[in-house]
Amino acid sequence: MITIKKYAAIDIGSNAMRLLVANIIEEKGKETHFSKSALVRLPVRLGQDAFTVGEISEESIERMVDAMKAYQLLMKVHKVEKYRALATSAMREADNGKEVIQIIKEKSGIDIEIIDGKTEAAIIASTDLHYLLKTEQTYLYVDVGGGSTEFSLFSNGSMIASKSFKIGTVRLLNDMVNELVWHEIEKWIKTFTKEFDSVTLIGSGGNINKLFKMSGKQQDKPLTYSYVHKRYTFLNALTYEQRVSELGLNPDRADVIVLATKIYLNAMKWSGARHIYVPKIGLSDGIIKAMYYGKI
Repeated sequence: MITIKKYAAIDIGSNAMRLLVANIIEEKGKETHFSKSALVRLPVRLGQDAFTVGEISEESIERMVDAMKAYQLLMKVHKVEKYRALATSAMREADNGKEVIQIIKEKSGIDIEIIDGKTEAAIIASTDLHYLLKTEQTYLYVDVGGGSTEFSLFSNGSMIASKSFKIGTVRLLNDMVNELVWHEIEKWIKTFTKEFDSVTLIGSGGNINKLFKMSGKQQDKPLTYSYVHKRYTFLNALTYEQRVSELGLNPDRADVIVLATKIYLNAMKWSGARHIYVPKIGLSDGIIKAMYYGKI
């Protein structure tokens, strides 16, 4: 006898927002199985407002309200029993973040919580990440978002260090990251990885997922440093228009994919990693698991 529950996660990021509806399949004596029922991504770039003028604009608030109303209806159709809506970097830094949350609540009925970078990293780590970690290896997990990037180092199956840096694709797009931030990341990575003979990267985020899809590799196969470097050079040589028309990238992906790839490349270079695994995990997956296991 199996029991199927439906949970939903709303991830309100700096570059886009996502609704993930998941089936949670329980069967006595067996491990609980999680499967994606629906995923709806909307290109509402809150970081463009928050990182440049310090608050979410009226236009973006209206789009957010419409998005949350749509998500509310989709959850109703899917008969979702439980949901959590979490907002990250852009909403954290917007001066009117709390005011926006109140407006969203009044107009759509959706409750939004703003989380810090440390909580974000912990939720992502509660995904299926542990299944990928071989105890005898060391991994640097890198999650690149629009406003921040989370770095977590794992060795012998345990997390050794974790840090969130204010570097992300939307910040880079708006020239809001100075060299000092890059130096801080380099220092952090080198400090924590120097004692290990070999480090493997694990990457998550929409841009590395797209890069992996473009490679045509099987899900359990990693990308090499050489491949990532070549794709970076190739994509960087194309104009924004070419990335959209010739490669078929979404407009809000085409202007940030090169910037995201640079972060992964530098992380590989500074840690000495020759390979990067790209599992299909992210904050929304983590929210579902964390809800189910009572961690949030």
